[in-house]
Amino acid sequence: MIRPRRSPLFMPGSNARALEKARNLPADVIILDLEDSVAPDAKGLARDQIAQAIAAKGFGKREVWVRTNSLDSAWWVDDSAMAGQAKPDGILVPKVSSVEDLQAIGDRLAAVHADPSIKVWAMIETARAVLDADKLAGASRDPRARLAGFVFGPNDIARETRILMRPGRAAMIPMMTHCILATRAYGLEIFDGPYSDFSNVDGFGQECTQGRDLGFDGKTLIHPGQVEACNAIFTPPDEEIAQARKIIAAFEQPENAARGAIRLDGQMVERLHADMARRTIAIADAIAAMGN
Repeated sequence: MIRPRRSPLFMPGSNARALEKARNLPADVIILDLEDSVAPDAKGLARDQIAQAIAAKGFGKREVWVRTNSLDSAWWVDDSAMAGQAKPDGILVPKVSSVEDLQAIGDRLAAVHADPSIKVWAMIETARAVLDADKLAGASRDPRARLAGFVFGPNDIARETRILMRPGRAAMIPMMTHCILATRAYGLEIFDGPYSDFSNVDGFGQECTQGRDLGFDGKTLIHPGQVEACNAIFTPPDEEIAQARKIIAAFEQPENAARGAIRLDGQMVERLHADMARRTIAIADAIAAMGN
């Protein structure tokens, strides 16, 4: 089943007002955060509030994830225990760099008897994770890993590699495409990292468009004001949907049933275009069903 995840939005777990507000935002995914947005002395409070928020439900058709702290932190054991028992849709783990990390996450979730439906999303934030993206993606073949996809973290990668983050992210594109190829090779999803300057509407729109064109499934967000623009950019436009329906209808004609390619509006259209058209329609229908 195709599920829209255009706009995964981070909301700080230590902020009760933000957790309540998240129930009514048009984001496809709400990420209840225990990491960057939560001060060290507020981790326990955030953990309790997130557990209560998930138990109270009320998020509608939005998917709910919990972002834990990293495996090497003092908070990982308690974070994973809470997340595993709270039964969110997904658990997002920062700074996953090796297959061994994924195995440790899977083992920990098994130890706390986490529901099998809970998926793991790995944040790609280190040079090692980028280099080994194909190995990490390949770990999804083991169901114990629960791996559903990646979140690409350009800011942490820039810090580690000393690559400068410039408008257009030209120096980062090879790494992004490498990770995108790894996920597609194993049927996983991948999301672009956040755009920090939330007051720069034009810059945000350009980076969203770039991420969509590179093949990301959505873009992680740090401010509710970014949601609507992100949703619009990652939603197939009406003309693309109409063309997709036209391609499928053409191949469904009896005279085209056995053809691998047909002529449509003066262009050659192949079966692969029909497959792409079906996905476009499926994602558009899924977005319409969410009502966002």
